[in-house]
Amino acid sequence: MTADSDDRRGFLMLTAGAMAAVGVGRMAAPMINSLNPAKDTLALSTTEVDLTQIPEGEARTVMWQGKPVFIKHRTPKEIEEAEDVDMANLIDKQTDDERVKKKQWLVVVGICTHLGCVPVGQKETDAHGDYDGWFCPCHGSHYDTSGRIRKGPAPRNLAVPPYEFLSDTVIKIG
Repeated sequence: MTADSDDRRGFLMLTAGAMAAVGVGRMAAPMINSLNPAKDTLALSTTEVDLTQIPEGEARTVMWQGKPVFIKHRTPKEIEEAEDVDMANLIDKQTDDERVKKKQWLVVVGICTHLGCVPVGQKETDAHGDYDGWFCPCHGSHYDTSGRIRKGPAPRNLAVPPYEFLSDTVIKIG
């Protein structure tokens, strides 16, 4: 073998390796891109809610990132019930103050922490469970007026999404 053929072989090996790396990269890019959130989900990364449409004692459900979010305008009685809970009786120990930014407004993700069902309790005619909050009829989880798990198989409280008050009457979730 001559030095010329060694140089040619090295060049061909380097070129073939570079082309293979480019090919693998082009094939992997769509697969990696498929792991990104869908455009419709990204469009819902934040949502603004006008609270003037929710009378005291009532609740509304809005969608955020494909999940139901329960917004409850709590009555003074519901606030009192949420604050007067003995922490020793809670499964997932959180005070009401840790879960709300303004006492009259409770904002929680409406997905049961047991198996991902959607609890009932948003309408006056719904079952509200033993603690006057929400009830998951699938497996019997009971949540109180602060969205805390009080009875049943759910291991955690209803999640509180990131939210902020833009004004006294508008919140931004996300």
